[in-house]
Formats: sequence, C-alpha cells, structure tokens
Amino acid sequence: MKLKLASLMLLSSGFLFSNVQAQDGSKKFIDRSNMDLTVKPGDDFYTYASGNWVKNNPVPAKETRWGSFNELRDFNINAVKTIVTKAMNDKNAAPGSIEKRVGDFYAAGMDSLTIEKLGYTPIKRDLARISAIKDLNGVIDEAATMRTKGIGSPMFRFSVGQDEKHPTVMIAQLGQGGTTLPDRDYYLKDDARSVKIRAAYHDFIVSLFTLTGTPAAQAEKNAKTIFDIEKKFAEAQMSRVELRDPYKTYNKFSVADFSKTTPGLNWGYLMQKMKVVGEDSILVSNPAFFVTTSSMLKFVPLADWKTYLKWNVLKSSANNLSSPFVNAGFKFSQALSGQKVQTPRWQRMSSLTDGTIGELLGQIYVKSYFKPEAKARMKELVSNLSKAYEIRISQLDWMSDVTKQKALDKLHAFTKKIGYPDKWETYTGLAINRATYFQNLRNAGVWGYNKMVDQLGKPVDKTKWGMTPPTVNAYYNPVMNEIVFPAGILQFPFFDPNADDAVNYGGIGAVIGHEMSHAFDDQGSQYDKDGSLRNWWTPEDLKNFKAKTAALAKQFDAYTVLDTIHVNGKLTLGENIGDLGGLNAAYTAFKLTKEGQSDEKINGFTPDQRFFLAWAQVWRGNILPETEAQYIIVDPHSPGKYRTIGAPVNMDAWYKAFDVKPGDKLYKAPEDRIKIW
Repeated sequence: MKLKLASLMLLSSGFLFSNVQAQDGSKKFIDRSNMDLTVKPGDDFYTYASGNWVKNNPVPAKETRWGSFNELRDFNINAVKTIVTKAMNDKNAAPGSIEKRVGDFYAAGMDSLTIEKLGYTPIKRDLARISAIKDLNGVIDEAATMRTKGIGSPMFRFSVGQDEKHPTVMIAQLGQGGTTLPDRDYYLKDDARSVKIRAAYHDFIVSLFTLTGTPAAQAEKNAKTIFDIEKKFAEAQMSRVELRDPYKTYNKFSVADFSKTTPGLNWGYLMQKMKVVGEDSILVSNPAFFVTTSSMLKFVPLADWKTYLKWNVLKSSANNLSSPFVNAGFKFSQALSGQKVQTPRWQRMSSLTDGTIGELLGQIYVKSYFKPEAKARMKELVSNLSKAYEIRISQLDWMSDVTKQKALDKLHAFTKKIGYPDKWETYTGLAINRATYFQNLRNAGVWGYNKMVDQLGKPVDKTKWGMTPPTVNAYYNPVMNEIVFPAGILQFPFFDPNADDAVNYGGIGAVIGHEMSHAFDDQGSQYDKDGSLRNWWTPEDLKNFKAKTAALAKQFDAYTVLDTIHVNGKLTLGENIGDLGGLNAAYTAFKLTKEGQSDEKINGFTPDQRFFLAWAQVWRGNILPETEAQYIIVDPHSPGKYRTIGAPVNMDAWYKAFDVKPGDKLYKAPEDRIKIW
C-alpha cells in the first residue's frame, strides 16, 4: 500500500540562520529586521512578517527554492556531511560496524574517478538482456522482474502495505504508473509550459540513448515511441485529486478475478515473478488503468516495448553513471525546476546515503544533533497539543456528541513517534563495498524490495518509520493512526528549548497540531481510531464537515501565483485543513501557558503577535517560477505565502493581535471565518 504521508511541505536544503542577538545577548527569535513594518499586517501579513527576509534571501543557484525549511535542511545536510566524511576517513572502523558501512557507502559515491571510467558499463548487461527478448511474454516477464532487481518500475507500480479496511493485514497492492513526467497533465495539456517540458523530455531521451551508442536517427525514433506509450498510460491515469479519495482507490480482487479483467496479464504468474507467493488477494487503486495496459499489449509492437524497457533502465540509472549521463539528467530537470547549477556531489551523495541507509546514518546523527532534553521537551509539547485538541473537539458547535466521542477516541489512540525509532533497522544482508558504487545501489534496491515482500503474511510492524532521523519534515499515517516527528525538524525556527512559548507553539506547536489535524482532514477523517477505512460520522455531522471543507477549498482556489495560475483548493485541501486545525490547536495550547495568558511584550511584540509571527517565519521563502508552476500541479501543499495567511485570516485572535479591521485587504467578516477543528 502506498504510505499515505500527509506531511509538511518538503523544501530543499539551506541553513543560514544568523541567530541574531539582542542587545542583552539573547537570541532574537522574532527579528524585526526580517519584517517589512511599512506594510499593514491586515493588508499583507506575509510581507509584513517576512518582507525584508524575502528581499534579502534570493534562491541560491544550486537550489530551486529558499526558505526556512531550506535553511534548516542545509544545516542538516552539512551535519550529515560531517558524519559521512568522518566515517569515510575512519581507518579503524570495525568491519560490519555502522561507521564502516556508512563510510564505505559514501566513499563509493564520492569515487568519481572510477565512476567516470565505467561510463555506462554498469547497465550494459541489462540493455543486452532486453535486446534479447524474443516475444511479448519476455516483455511481461522483464517488466515484472526489473523491480525485484533494483532496476525500475515499468508499466505499473507495485507495493506491499496495510489493507486499509483491515489494517492488521499486509497485502500486495497495484497502482497506476508507467510514466516519467511528474504528472499526467504534462502529457495531455498543450499550454506553452507543457509543450516546452515535453520538448525537453524528448531531448533527454535522445541524449541518453545517444550516450549508449544509439545512432541519432534511431534515438529520435525511440523518443517518439517512448512518449507515445507513456501518453497512453497518462490517459488512463486518475488525476491527483481523484487519487485523494480512499474509497475510489480501494478495489480488492482475488488474483484470479483481477486476471480476468486484464487479458494477457496473468497476475498469479506475475506475482510469482515479483516474489509474491501464496497470496490470493490484491488491492488495485485504479483497475481501469490495468485494463488499458492489457489492451496496449495487443497493439504496441514488440520492438517498441523493448525500447520502453530500455528507457526504464536508462532513466533509473542515469544519475548514478558517468557525468555525461548525470549532466543530461540535470539539463532536463532544469526545464522542470529552473535550477541554475547542479547540486554539489558531496550533497547529492550525503542525501543518497541518508535515503538508502538512513537508519544506520541516523544512529550517529541523533547522538550528536538530538539531545535527550529536546526529546523530553517535545514530548511535553505533543502532550499539551493533544490536550488542546481535546478541548477544541469537545467545544465544537457543529458536531454531535456521538461523533465527538469517536473523534476523541481517535485522538487518544494516536501513536506518537519523536526523534528516531525505538528499534533501528540493521540492514542485515545488504552488501556495501566502497569500490562498487553502482552495485551498492542495486544491492540496496534488491534488499529493499525483498524486505517489502517479506512483510506479507506477517504482523504489521508498528515500530517502522517512514522517514529518517535527519529529515526536516513530519507526517501522519492514517492506517497506523500515528504522528511522527523526525529529529531533523526539531530545531529553530520550528523549535528551540531556549525560546519563549509563543515561538515554540507558533512553530513546532503548529507542526504538531498540523499532523494531528491530518487525522481529521478530508482524507484522514475517513479512517477510524484503529486505522480502518470506515465511516464513524453521523450523516448530519459529515454534511456539516463537507460544507466547511468546501468553503476552505474555495478560499484557496481564489489565490493565484505567477499572475494567472490558481492554487488547486481540492488538491491542497488536506494540507490546508492541517494548517487551519493545527494553528488553532497550537493557539489553544499556547493560551494555557503563563506567557499565553500574559500581555508582556518581548522586543516590542505581544505574546499573541509573537505566536503568529513565529508561524509566518516558518513559511517565508522564495521559489523559482518554473518550480512554482510545477508544484501547483503536483504538490498537495499550498505555496508558503498562502500558508502564512490562509489559517490566520480565519482566526479571531489574529484580527485582535494585529488590529485588523474592515477595509483591510485580508479582512474576513466574523461570519465568513472558517472554523473546522
């Protein structure tokens, strides 16, 4: 099952916090120099709170956006660099030790001399094997087994996860796939941006085939072949908004019955090829997609399928081959994101180490960068937010007592994970050699796949984490009913043990509330306290809830970026509910503190003002126009500017804190302010 991480926005790296000091030597957690005090907060709260910071912090050349998340991620990636470099240079690390395995993995990735000499040698055997395919059965076999070899996932997606209606059971799952571009719209729309990206994609395909010795004319033909196949897949895919409906994407079949709907695709046979044995049922997110895939097997020529499979090898491997392949990939990514220069190799390899063996690396990371007192303080904050949420649910005026009790039961059933796993993944059986970079990655792919299918028939592992400790993010998982906060995000501007409560509750408090609110957003609210996809609402309460969420979607539909592109209120609805519920819960928790109940100013700002300014500085940032246009299509989070204002304009406390009145541009009449959780 796809892990549904209803997570905070992931922004790429950067940490340049100046930790400005006040005259008395203390840190300025709210710094006036970052603000534009010439702007009325009621007209443009984003610019008021962060205008000078935005002016003074353009996007660095190696980045696609730059904001508070990026700053913190830059600190963390440099922390990871320190760890992996030390491990790489540790001559006394014992064989099999954490330090030895982390150091060898990173060293192999930094051995660019060997990687350059190899060129595309690491994938020659794969390409030759595909060339030797003689019939359609060979194509289907290869498409099924490539994922077991750590190569790629052609045609469709396959995973193992919890059955959403029976969350104690692990089940094999199939999802739509087969495409390369970030969203189906890029294949189907003919606006100028989509046409430009398709042209860049064409050039990318031609470049990679040419680099493997394919004649230019044939490489051009290959590009057309691949795009035509992928466009057929795109036409059969559900939209991102449709995929947000967990009932629409829950389709359970016996393996035999599903095979009857897809002539030419025998799923009993294919499951064996994918190392799945003894399973008689399967979950399918989009059955119609597989009907289309089955029909494509009849009319797409064998030679074209072989070209498509070779492309899946090439695109999944290019970033790990010699520099001509890496450069071709970066040139294509530039068309999508606008990034000016390539991310340095040390940074890419540090991230790859975290992404591949993150729970080995994470054990070293938390020893140096996550102190026990930070975890203790975080537990306290989570407990306080839970109390605040309980208060807010109990006081709802639109929900009946019977549904309130079900909501409280779900809240009280949360599993709370903070900092790092209680049980670390050991990666037993994963071979790592500092002389074989590409093979290390293939080994990791095979190991990860085997680990995944090995879950079938076994109890759900509730100790498992979906993010590594250095990650600057957080998530809620509905089938686990858990909220998870990696160590990486538990730092300023989100959290500082020395900050006043207004700053911590407006920062990490709102993050905690955000993840709690995902349990009650338009998706999470459809799962009960045990993680089962099951309705626990009365009809009237559900009607009230949908009316409120529709109003929030409409609010965000009205926001625009790049003059003409609108935020997609339905795509971003879950995250916007998370922000609105989270900030309200954080404010309620803050008002239970001594500072929250006082009017004492710090650096000229009242406690309530500091609370909302702390929220605003989390979302400040700059973004390249190409990236912004892409994220409006693919990202379920609203742009930072609108996250800054989207929740506060619905909160009476914000109006009072900044004396926002009728006539101010952001003003909403009290009866129009949306209150959900």
